[in-house]
This record gives sequence, structure tokens and C-alpha cells, in this order.
Amino acid sequence: MRAIDETMLRLGVPASIHGGFQSTARAFQSSLQSQPWLILAALVTVYIVLGILYESYVHPITILSTLPSAGVGALLALLAFGVDFTIMALIGVILLIGIVKKNAIMMVDFALDAERTQGLPPEEAIYQACLLRFRPIMMTTMAAMFGALPLAFGGGEGAELRVPLGIAIVGGLTLSQLLTLYTTPVVYLYLDRFRLWCRRTWSAGRGPAAQPQE
Repeated sequence: MRAIDETMLRLGVPASIHGGFQSTARAFQSSLQSQPWLILAALVTVYIVLGILYESYVHPITILSTLPSAGVGALLALLAFGVDFTIMALIGVILLIGIVKKNAIMMVDFALDAERTQGLPPEEAIYQACLLRFRPIMMTTMAAMFGALPLAFGGGEGAELRVPLGIAIVGGLTLSQLLTLYTTPVVYLYLDRFRLWCRRTWSAGRGPAAQPQE
């Protein structure tokens, strides 16, 4: 807004006249004001649901760790194709929250089940999860990616709305697929060790106080 006023002053417009955004630019500006809170509320909701599902405070963080790579991939794809970050591109980033985290859900769900039912150590459980869930992960990712390609490269009427959405989805899926297959097992193991460390620390702190006095 300040840049608009400075431009108007250079053009000789009186200082009493102020400029502002209108139409879609104004709608986009107003939507950005509440968008961070909406994304934060969505992430908190996902964390609570996953925490209830897996009965853990730590493993939902493993699943949510896949989301930054999706957002970065969407932004890089938009920059590579010279497409503006519009409201439709922002919707594509929000859609990636639901699409990308299924990769980690498949691996974490299988690893936790292997630990609890088969008694496997975390390293072996997540390794088996990566091997057995690789094909389902690739199939679902490629299906979503090929479904978004017509949006990204299609033409015709209304293409200016569909193209940013498709590019954001394809870019986010591509980068997240390349990274999460390697980063998710690492995050899983480190957070599992952190969980065990917290449990040992908590038990050691309560140990002397829990002993009965003679």
C-alpha cells in the first residue's frame, strides 16, 4: 500500500488521494491476512487426529515433517514456470497437506504395527515399511501427479486459474516424493529415540520420589 502511495506522489497526484487494491487483488490481500491462522488450525487438527490414531505425541510430527518439502516444491515450480502465486496456487498448497502426508502415514502405520505385533526394533520396522510400502506410495503419488498434469499444461478458457493450481500440485508432489522416501525414516528413528530418552528421563526423575520411605 505504501508503494502505491509513493508511486502516486511521483506522478504528481495530490497527497490527500490514497491508492488501494481492488477486485481480485483486494480479495487476495484480504485472504492472506487470515490464511496463516487457517493453515495453523489445519495442522493442529491433523496433529490431534494422528495423535489419537497412533496414541503418541511424537509420531504425528514424523508425518507432518513431510509438509515443508511439498510447499517448497510448489513454490520452486511456480518460479520455474514464471507463474504468479495466486489464490488458486495457495489452494494447491493447501491440497498438498492432505496429499503428501499419506506417504509418511503408510510407512509410520506399518512400522508401528510391526513394532507392536511382531516385536521388531524401530530400525528394522521402518526398513521393512520402506520396502513393502514403496510401490503403494509410488502408485498413489503418480496417480495424483498425472491427474494434475492436465491442469498444469492445459489451455482454453479459464486456464489462468487452473495452471497455477496444477503446477503447485505437480511441483509439490515431485519434490516431496524425492525427499520424503529418505527423510521420513530418519525423522522416525530420531523422534523414536527422543521419545525413549524422555521416558527414561521422566522415570529417573520420579524414581526416588516414588520409593516408599521406611
